[in-house]
Amino acid sequence: MSDNLTVKWGFIGCGEVTEKKSGPAFGIVEGSKVVAVMSRSKEKARSYAERHNIQRWYTDAQELVDDPDVNAVYIATPPSTHATYAIMAMKSGKAVYVEKPMASNYEDCCRINRIAEKTGVPCFVAYYRRFLPYFQKVKQLITEGSVGNVINVQIRFAVPPRDLDYNRTNLPWRVQADIAGGGYFYDLAPHQIDLLQEMFGPIIEAEGYTANRGGLYETEDSVSACFRFMGGLPGSGSWCFVAHESAKEDRIEIIGDRGSLSFSVFTYAPITLHTPQGREEIVVDNPQYVQLPLIREVVNHLRAISVCTCDCVSATSVNWVVDKILGKL
Repeated sequence: MSDNLTVKWGFIGCGEVTEKKSGPAFGIVEGSKVVAVMSRSKEKARSYAERHNIQRWYTDAQELVDDPDVNAVYIATPPSTHATYAIMAMKSGKAVYVEKPMASNYEDCCRINRIAEKTGVPCFVAYYRRFLPYFQKVKQLITEGSVGNVINVQIRFAVPPRDLDYNRTNLPWRVQADIAGGGYFYDLAPHQIDLLQEMFGPIIEAEGYTANRGGLYETEDSVSACFRFMGGLPGSGSWCFVAHESAKEDRIEIIGDRGSLSFSVFTYAPITLHTPQGREEIVVDNPQYVQLPLIREVVNHLRAISVCTCDCVSATSVNWVVDKILGKL
């Protein structure tokens, strides 16, 4: 593509994430527009297209990929279908932007990478938090040495069960391992791990312990892990998805030899910096559509304006870490 071409997107999947986080951004970014959408539900596809003024809608993914007006495909389906749709699109010469996690297992990520390399068609992954002002501020503080030399990293995350978790006859897909790759850990921890690798480099060792303490579904609801980055920095994490309301926590702490820094990943609570000078809270606002900065990067890459590094190669290591922690590798 070149800078005088328009990236014309086809959406495979039109669920909640496309309504609130990503969908509108595709129409805001210069040189980008949505021309087709697909859902297996005829009613959902037609409704989404009509509500968002999208020209065409499909109930078959191959028909959308074959649409000659579509030159890039956004995959917003559950992880178990990511590899199938990404490979289908790349083999047709259509660039791909796929939701996170990149796939439901590390091996499927490797399959996507092989096709991307073979076809030369780019595949990007929606680790949009890398590009949000909030997390770029965190990275800036670390890079500037606000806490000195970083010596330890800790993730702490705990939430109560969701109402749907109690419905055994209709459990959310996010706790069905054959669809999601695991439980809520597989859905949420990738964002945390990707951010830490963006800040400190690749994780080269990881192991974990998992348990199902609540008994609401079959997948893990509690996870503890330790890991080590290539540069030697150690880290640890604990996740609980059946905690009491009083135990709710969304926190990553960066411990340095001259202070500490803590931030949230999902609630965007004020960044807290502790130094010998005292305690400081830093408030950073994010755009209304949180995927907008990354989508702009992807579109600019496809229009040959700049290079986006949030690709399938960089995203694969996240699945490797998650699968190591869950004992899948």
